[in-house]
Parts: sequence; C-alpha cells; structure tokens
Amino acid sequence: MVILSTPLSHNTLPTKLHGYPLQQLHLPLRISCSSAASRRVPKSEERSSGFKELRTVACGLLAVCAIATASPVIAANQRLPPLSTEPNRCERAFVGNTIGQANGVYDKPLDLRFCDYTNEKSNLKGKSLSAALMADAKFDGADMSEAVMSKAYAVGASFKGTDFSNAVLDRVNFKKANLQGAVFKNTVLSGSTFDDAQLEDAVFEDTIIGYIDLQKLCTNKTVSAEGRAELGCR
Repeated sequence: MVILSTPLSHNTLPTKLHGYPLQQLHLPLRISCSSAASRRVPKSEERSSGFKELRTVACGLLAVCAIATASPVIAANQRLPPLSTEPNRCERAFVGNTIGQANGVYDKPLDLRFCDYTNEKSNLKGKSLSAALMADAKFDGADMSEAVMSKAYAVGASFKGTDFSNAVLDRVNFKKANLQGAVFKNTVLSGSTFDDAQLEDAVFEDTIIGYIDLQKLCTNKTVSAEGRAELGCR
C-alpha cells in the first residue's frame, strides 16, 4: 500500500475552496492519502466538505508527482546507476524488456553499456529495448528494424549504418551518438534528442517526428542535404 502525505500551510492555499473558508482549518495541516490515516483525522474536520475536497485535490496532486518521479528516464543531470555485474547482461538485449514496452517501465535496468552488437542481423530486430542504458555501446551495421527503444539512453553510442526502419525511437537520448548512415525509414523519432550527434548520410525517409523536434534536428549541421530534404528542413 502506498501512503502519500504532505504538510500544508496558509501560504500554499487559497483563502477559499468552493466557497469554504480554509482559515477555519487548523494549519499547518498534514493531508494523508491512506485509509488508515484518514481514520485519525479529527471528526470536526473530516465532516467538513471543504476538508474532503482539499484532501481529494492534494492526494490527486501527490499521485501525479509520485508517478512522474517514478519514471525511469535518465535526466541530463542525473547520475547513471553502476554498471551491471550480471555475466550475461549484453545477451539480455536479445530478449529485451518483457514488461513496460513503450512506457519504459522495467523490473530491473536493461544495461547494455559498452556492449558490442556490430553487424547483428537477427537478434535485435523487433525487440523491445525501452529505457535501455546504451551509452558507449556499438550497434554498427545492426538490423534494429521494428525495435522499440522508447526512453532509451544512448549517449555516445555508435549506430553507424544501423537499420531503424519501422522502429519506435521516441524520447531517446542520442547525444554525441554516431549515427552516420543510419536508416530512419518510417521511424518514430518524436521527443528524441540529437545534441552533437553525427548524422552524415542518415536516411530520414517518411520519418515520423513532431514539429518542435524537427526544428531542433534541423539545426544539426551534420545532416546531409538529402537528409534535410527528406525531413523538410527549411
């Protein structure tokens, strides 16, 4: 059971909630979002409609915050977990994530850092590698068509000539990755970042990408003239 609680004061609350004067509540007030904790609320406050509404709103906000902070996406200033000591951690890519898929949820990290999958033509195709840690790994010449890499962390990885046709690569961090000659044919790239990535001769035929993400990608000077034409860069 998850228990969420937060202290509230007059400085963080409006003066009224649906017409109920909150000054009548004894603040600072702690809102607890569990059935056991709610039984400890004073009866005078529990019976008030304002208190009930306040608890509902506060618990809803806490739930949203809890879900957001539980995301496995690696932020720019967040430290990566230690390198996995699992003996066959690189082979886990051939199985992929069995839960979570595009949501990037996992029971344990899929740590593929420093692994070498050069010219792998069969075992990565169509695999779910959501939220995988791929920093400094090599996928040169690999067939990763139809793979799902949502929220993957691929900083500094090498994907020279990698086939990403029909793959889902949304929200991937490709910072400083080598993507020379990579094929993004009919590939979903929404939300992915390519800061300082090498994109010479990359193919972007029928790529699916949002307008804002497209504008950012078009600022990468390594994208070839043909690639810019395929993307529709101005």
